[in-house]
Amino acid sequence: MKEINVGLCGLGTVGTGVVKILQDHGNEIKYKVGSEITVKKVLVHDINKKRDVVIDPEWLTTDPKELVDNPEIDVIIEVMGGIEDTNLLMERALKNKKHIVTANKDLMAVHGQQLLKLAKANNCDIFYDASVAGGIPILRSLSDGLASDKIQKIMGIVNGTTNYILTKMTDDQLDFDPVLKEAQSLGFAESDPTSDVGGLDAARKMTLLANLAFKMEISLDDVDISGITDISQEDIAFATSLGYTIKLIGIASIQDGKVEVSVEPTLLPQDHPLAMVKNEFNAVYVYGEAVGETMFYGPGAGSLPTATAVVSDLMEVIKNINLGISGNEYVTPQFETQLKTNNEIFTKYFVRMEVDDEAGTFQKITNIFSDEKVSFAKILQLPGSKKETAEIVMVTHQISKQQLINSLENLKGLSVVNRIISYYRVDGEE
Repeated sequence: MKEINVGLCGLGTVGTGVVKILQDHGNEIKYKVGSEITVKKVLVHDINKKRDVVIDPEWLTTDPKELVDNPEIDVIIEVMGGIEDTNLLMERALKNKKHIVTANKDLMAVHGQQLLKLAKANNCDIFYDASVAGGIPILRSLSDGLASDKIQKIMGIVNGTTNYILTKMTDDQLDFDPVLKEAQSLGFAESDPTSDVGGLDAARKMTLLANLAFKMEISLDDVDISGITDISQEDIAFATSLGYTIKLIGIASIQDGKVEVSVEPTLLPQDHPLAMVKNEFNAVYVYGEAVGETMFYGPGAGSLPTATAVVSDLMEVIKNINLGISGNEYVTPQFETQLKTNNEIFTKYFVRMEVDDEAGTFQKITNIFSDEKVSFAKILQLPGSKKETAEIVMVTHQISKQQLINSLENLKGLSVVNRIISYYRVDGEE
């Protein structure tokens, strides 16, 4: 029986969970993979820091060379975060013929394709299932469980922070700022939440999902990103009255070989499965040509859920080592990257505006939309917050993104339109 030696980079929330699982489930893991797993070294910032797990002090080091250059270590588990410095460290590990398991979606979204190619060149594996949606095995499901299908669309709630905030804003009628502070106090949001609430964290995850689903090389620059900071209680109230729930949704779809990937606030029908996903939970909805609709749901973060995915990836690495098939996971992208233009992206839209409350206003507005061949499924008109103004809320029928852009630009030129308050995608009504 070959003993597998592991170097663990990081002993924070996830790293601690990895050690606990290896300690608590060691016998079961050994039985399933046919190898003894030994943690040889753990890279930390402070050797003397108090830990939430019992650990041999001999394991701890502040020198990454003791992991990536150590000839006794077979696998590097990277759960410390970071991008550029971490990338250099992982490149060095691969050149030293070490397999990698990582939960670092930032690293994989930015440098993943290069690392995967380098791994293949060195007959090494990289597994990164924990980098998207924590304990939900969505990457493995796409690459293995749904490998025989053609994925047409993925819709996902892949950021627990924003889902928690929007759940509280919707259910408790609270504004964004106080809910963000509550999320930070509970540990659901970072002290600097920009990456989460701005949509960047979700975009990095959607990049990884799109790469696997569509077998083409999608970069972070290819993703249209909008966050949740401008969503108001009024937006939520109007959406609710029209039968929708607002969620930050990552969307990746393909049609005729062309791809759209976005992260944006989206109105979903209240009975849509994703609309019912609350608080810090994640869910990914997958449309396959053969399988139809499937949904993966679970905790998107946390010590043990994420650590479970990390250790599962470690077990896959060990199985490949024992079978002598390491380095075959990466497959060169099958298709050339082709992105949809705004004329090729079709969906419905929610549009909210403040206008002058006078005769002829509505006709002028509808003329603008008619010129772009935009029609409406739902319309609301209510008194505005200012004297002699009204608010108009519209949900269009399916139109192109370019039709929306043109309509909004032309509306700004109308004297009776005071301001476009908000506009959001509407999806999930197929």
